[in-house]
Amino acid sequence: SMSIDNTKHSLFGASKVAADVVVQEYGKYFGMKTGIFRGGCLTGPGHSGTALHGFLAYLMKCAITGNQYNIFGYKGKQVRDNIHSYDLVNMFWHFYLKPRQGEVYNAGGSRHSNCSMAEAIDICEKLTGKKMNVKYEEANRIGDHIWYISDVRKFQNHFPDWSYKYNLDDILTQIHDALSKRV
Repeated sequence: SMSIDNTKHSLFGASKVAADVVVQEYGKYFGMKTGIFRGGCLTGPGHSGTALHGFLAYLMKCAITGNQYNIFGYKGKQVRDNIHSYDLVNMFWHFYLKPRQGEVYNAGGSRHSNCSMAEAIDICEKLTGKKMNVKYEEANRIGDHIWYISDVRKFQNHFPDWSYKYNLDDILTQIHDALSKRV
């Protein structure tokens, strides 16, 4: 329900907003059973993150390989929520079983599974047993949010049988184990 007017968006973010609104309109205008799932950080053991997308997977890849990880601004205290791919697909499954018309849901780790970059680095170092190669840049990325945690209460109210299976430690352990085999 937050305004999107006069806020900073990437072109990627703007394309997501456009698709979001079209799906809402089809749901409301034509009475179609459609749902929008606005994702936080979506991840899991098969995730191949990159420097700009896939925060936890890329961070863990750097922790395992020793490659430099760059933190941009906010002293590494920027917070993101992280939802395991299983929990996200399970949201889709619950919606599929009882679809609604033009609904909009946040889909993220919420208060159940979130961390700052600094906290995630600590966990990665513990899992790998190695100190990470981290470089800090004072300037933050353009349009980067300091803090983002999804509010999933609307989905939980509509689908009370849904719940999280994986927390942050589970997610990072699975990413570590999977990447250790691939890298």
